[in-house]
Amino acid sequence: MGNKKVAVLYGGMSSEREVSLRSGQAAYDSLVRLGYETVLIDMGKDVAEKIAEAKPDVCFIALHGTYGEDGRIQGLLDIMGIPYTGSTYQSNLIAFDKLLSKEQFVKQGVVTPDYRALDMFKTGMPFKKSVVKPARQGSSVGIHIVDNEKDYNEKLEDAFKYDTKVVVEECIEGMELTISILDRKALPIIWIRPKKGVYDYEAKYTKGMTEYVFDTGLSKPEYEKIQQTAMKAYDALECSGYGRVDIMYDGKTSYVLEVNTLPGMTETSLLPKAAGEAGISFDQMVDKMLLGAFTK
Repeated sequence: MGNKKVAVLYGGMSSEREVSLRSGQAAYDSLVRLGYETVLIDMGKDVAEKIAEAKPDVCFIALHGTYGEDGRIQGLLDIMGIPYTGSTYQSNLIAFDKLLSKEQFVKQGVVTPDYRALDMFKTGMPFKKSVVKPARQGSSVGIHIVDNEKDYNEKLEDAFKYDTKVVVEECIEGMELTISILDRKALPIIWIRPKKGVYDYEAKYTKGMTEYVFDTGLSKPEYEKIQQTAMKAYDALECSGYGRVDIMYDGKTSYVLEVNTLPGMTETSLLPKAAGEAGISFDQMVDKMLLGAFTK
């Protein structure tokens, strides 16, 4: 594999560009350490020309959000006949759309919070405590937790700035857990504990705003069942290579919130933390991701 030429696709045109630039740089540095001939490509409208010019054997996708995580870049690479890291275009498309993924979870028997799908018209708040989220955004962009009608209407308006389709979900109280998956193995569970109570964009990307705890206090049967639920959700969307499943656990039931097909790879990112806890170094993780591009 060392003689393969790798193009790292990063940056892009989404609201998550800054995070993607950091993820891509980390992946690039690792691939260089691993001995791969590696180039960085900032994804813009000319991405097809840049890829054709670079002539890579494989693309390492470090994009987040629209155009990267929604299946579009994967579809382009399929047409160009170039292998790429992570899941197929179809799995990315479904996982990125919170409504499509919820419909799939329900079909496949994966427990997920009760929800309503809204388009541009407004309705009364469907749950006593509701989570309002744009259907097709990542990194907690435009997500709000509300418990009264005034806030609900205000936050709904904000969510519609990011998408014409919004999902309103019943707010589950409990432990917010995330389970990374690499090479079809569920990695150690991380308990997410934001200092201000809501795990939003600021809490996610500002150092010190959130605690990430491996000591979950879960019993062994609970722990294993939650990991199995994560794998079931990952398989329900036919994901491959790697990903991360977010779960709310109320002490009895594991509610799957979403599957992230292209988790961040920055210093505050959760997949590298979980891999490290499992004894997998950052470079070993990147190498596994790259090898996975050839086994879809």
